[in-house]
Amino acid sequence: MSYRAWSKQTLKILITVKTYPIPSTKYDELVCTAGVADEGEFIRLYPINFRELRRDQQYKKYQWIEVEVTPHEQTDLRKESFRPNSQSIRVVSDPIPSNPGNWNKRKRYVLQKEAKSLDELKEQEKKDHTSLGIFKPRKITKLEVSEDSEDWKPEFYAAVQQLRLWEDRTVTLNPLRKVPYQFHYLFECDDEKCNGHRLSIHDWELGSLYWKLINQGKSESETVELVKQRFFDEICSEQNDTYLFAGTMKDRYSSWIVLGTFYPKREENHDLIGYAQH
Repeated sequence: MSYRAWSKQTLKILITVKTYPIPSTKYDELVCTAGVADEGEFIRLYPINFRELRRDQQYKKYQWIEVEVTPHEQTDLRKESFRPNSQSIRVVSDPIPSNPGNWNKRKRYVLQKEAKSLDELKEQEKKDHTSLGIFKPRKITKLEVSEDSEDWKPEFYAAVQQLRLWEDRTVTLNPLRKVPYQFHYLFECDDEKCNGHRLSIHDWELGSLYWKLINQGKSESETVELVKQRFFDEICSEQNDTYLFAGTMKDRYSSWIVLGTFYPKREENHDLIGYAQH
């Protein structure tokens, strides 16, 4: 089903990824949210200023929401992208938990449109502007960490302050702290065309974990090691079937990033035949 051809509509979406917020010169602060519809079609909701949503609207991963959306048309050619009416967001379920037995409930939706590899997604992007997908790397070889600037660019702050002067704000938030490191997954796909990949990780959970550990009094070096322990040693463990959610960037359609992970236990990797019948 192609939702893109429709005009304004209300979609029911299972949230699967949420990226770490970044400042925006137009929208103050942005979060890229993505999920799947009943039929397994990937949907991107952009832009959303998540921290300014009402508390009852602040959805969690693997929670169903309903939201009124319109296609981006000429402003965002990525076929999965829709502009949400943030005021219309309604959370309609509890999160599907991650305890044993519920991974299969998540798989029922998440893996319906599984790609063979990142290489396959890149080829599809050239054909029809595909910009979201999930795939299982043959092997994730490393989580690479490098130092980054400690603060956002000055022009972001100047633009945000000017925006707030002209808008009637119901909530004024302090700018979200910037993680002073970049994290990249290095991996190989199960595809003869694959020459290896290195993708940056933009998962909200990684940024939240970093600042949670810092707030607990951990040093930066301790924090980085604990983040690596979580996102590589644990999530990418041989005990898990680890998949990556990947997507492209709005202004750089050919640049792919990791939006999130999906990591059921290997012994729970059952045949997906019939999962679409629900």
